[in-house]
Amino acid sequence: MSKGNIYHREEFLQTIAKNLRRKPRLREMERPKRKYRPEPKVYATLSATELLQVMRDECDKIHTELLETDQASLPKVLAKQIGVHGNGSIVIPEDPRFIDYGLDGVLSQEDVHTWDPSRGDENITHAEQANIGIMFSDITLAESATTVIFNNKNKARAISLLPTTFIAIIPKHSIVPRMTQAAQIIEQQIKDGETIPSCVNLISGPSNSADIEYNLVVGVHGPIKASYIVVD
Repeated sequence: MSKGNIYHREEFLQTIAKNLRRKPRLREMERPKRKYRPEPKVYATLSATELLQVMRDECDKIHTELLETDQASLPKVLAKQIGVHGNGSIVIPEDPRFIDYGLDGVLSQEDVHTWDPSRGDENITHAEQANIGIMFSDITLAESATTVIFNNKNKARAISLLPTTFIAIIPKHSIVPRMTQAAQIIEQQIKDGETIPSCVNLISGPSNSADIEYNLVVGVHGPIKASYIVVD
């Protein structure tokens, strides 16, 4: 997505400042320096293997199966997990990692739909009717067993939301301690002038809610089952 231009910025800010009864602030605000910042220290000393164990323990709480494999065995493990989820139609994003990780053979079936922005709402129909959605995690939070997906026109959030079940492929190097590190990564992308995604989707297992008396109900408004495959 190309960056646009800002028009009438000063007039807009002047109007806001006037209504707030203060002078407009036209320079960037400095971030307050806090004396105590405990959040970056949580799990900061853990190794990749230890972070994975934290994530595994959390997966038990969010009803998500976590599998481990290496890249050579990934196609076989993914094919088996597709069977565990009942086979059927599959929807995937246009993501070069499926080829990089050797999954093009597994996902070359007729009932696999690859998201194509040029096909418009037809993609939504495929996602609604699909049994399985499969996506790669861009950042993975060990503390909450959360996959962070940078959505764009080729990696629509519908792929992880509309199918009956969801499989996330997690490169082991993408695992960080918690949300703190994910925010830092995105912040650095902004500082580097990169175009950040229009939507950052955070998925912690299957759809669930505990709004009523803190009783967890799974499969409320999205996939009713989820699996994570961690690839070393």
